[in-house]
Amino acid sequence: MNYNKVTEEIIENLNKKPSILIHSCCGPCSSYVLEYLSKYFNITIYYYNPNIDSEEEYTKRLNEQVKIINLLSKKSDIKLIEGKYEPQKYYEYIKGLENEKEGNRRCIKCYNLRLEQTALVAKELNFDYFCTTLTISPHKDAKIINFLGKRLENKYDVSYLYSDFKKKNGYKRSIELSKEYDLYRQDYCGCIFSKKEYD
Repeated sequence: MNYNKVTEEIIENLNKKPSILIHSCCGPCSSYVLEYLSKYFNITIYYYNPNIDSEEEYTKRLNEQVKIINLLSKKSDIKLIEGKYEPQKYYEYIKGLENEKEGNRRCIKCYNLRLEQTALVAKELNFDYFCTTLTISPHKDAKIINFLGKRLENKYDVSYLYSDFKKKNGYKRSIELSKEYDLYRQDYCGCIFSKKEYD
């Protein structure tokens, strides 16, 4: 499936500017997504990342998220909800998969943990849609992420916005925006396991 084309088709058929809750892993990854979707949706970013290896790194990334929202909010009103930083929940969720290589079952469980929390909040707060910035990364499989999102759409009865934000130079644009706004771009996904693998 061409997920980018599906996104475009959904946007073309909108008859209003719906609300969307976007899970964001970090400011740089959200930069292009915000630039692109803010024309079509009323956006709230949901910063929920219990996988991040330290509170210091978590806060550093959160500050960059706030920075890019403030910069882009001059053009569009973008809100932020900060989820709880609960690393113990992440470690319990991926227990037994600590030695998996990056991109395998541990990562899929991590995507699901963050996406499910996003879907739950979207349902509770009556958002029209939810999605995630994760598909902008060339290291993450959009097919898997969209499969999880669709499954959660059915579970929570809130519409999931299919995406593959890396397409049409989305990832390249996120790098350009990060340079333009002097954003901190981390060199590992976030968890201690990815940090060890990238070291």
